[in-house]
Amino acid sequence: MAALHRVAHRGYSAVAPENTLPALAAGVQAGATFIEFDVRTTADGVPVVIHDRTVDRTTDGSGKVWELTLDEVSALDAGSWFSPAYAGVRIPRLTQVLDLLRGGRAELLLEIKPPATLEQVKNIIGQVADAGLRGRTVVQSFDPAIVALVAEAAPELRRGLLRDGFDAEQVAVARELGVSYCNPSTTAVLGAPATVAALVGAGVAVMPWTANDITLWPALVEAGVAGLISDRTGELTGWATALGAG
Repeated sequence: MAALHRVAHRGYSAVAPENTLPALAAGVQAGATFIEFDVRTTADGVPVVIHDRTVDRTTDGSGKVWELTLDEVSALDAGSWFSPAYAGVRIPRLTQVLDLLRGGRAELLLEIKPPATLEQVKNIIGQVADAGLRGRTVVQSFDPAIVALVAEAAPELRRGLLRDGFDAEQVAVARELGVSYCNPSTTAVLGAPATVAALVGAGVAVMPWTANDITLWPALVEAGVAGLISDRTGELTGWATALGAG
C-alpha cells in the first residue's frame, strides 16, 4: 500500500497550542511527514505564523495581525489559552519555524493567508529559499489569486489549492493554477469521490482537512487521498503504520 502522508495541522495541535514552536516540534516527533502552518505578515512586513485574521482567539491581545507590528505581536502570550503549561509561548516568526524544521525530514505545507501582496509573497518565499527548504515546501492558499502570485514569484515551487467544497470544474481550475495538491474538506472528499479520482488521474494529489474523526479515516483512504491533515498526529502515525501505509 502506498504511504499515506501524515500532515500535522498547525503542528500537533491536539497536544500543544497551534502554530507555535512546541506544536510544530511535537508534530515532527510524532512522525508527521508534512508540517502544516499558516503565515501572515505584520504591519511592518515580517511574516509570522498564526491562523486567524486577529490575535484575539489564541493570544492575550487583540487586533488584526496586519495592523500590529512585529514587536507588538511578539509580546503576546500565545500559549496560556491552550494550557497554563504553555504560558509565555510566543507567536513565532516564519524564520524561527524554518530554523526549527530545517534539520528534519518532514516537508512543509505552508499556507499563505489573505490579504497578501506579491511583495509579501516574494518575501515569504525568499525566507523559505534562504533556509534551503524550497524543495521540501508546498505553498498553498484558499485564495486562487495568492496561488497565482506564488506561481509568478517562484514557478518551480510546488503549490496547493485549499477548498471547502470542490469547484464545479475542479480539475480545470487545478490545471489552470498548476497545483500539485488540491486540499478540500473531509466532507467534500467523502461527498465527491469521482472528483477525487479525476484530480488524482490528472496528477493532482488530494489531502483533506481537518481529519480528526478517526472513524472516517478508512473511507478517506478508500477515496484515494494522498494524506490526511489532522490535529491528531500521533494517532494518525500509529494508524497508518498499522495499516501498512506508514
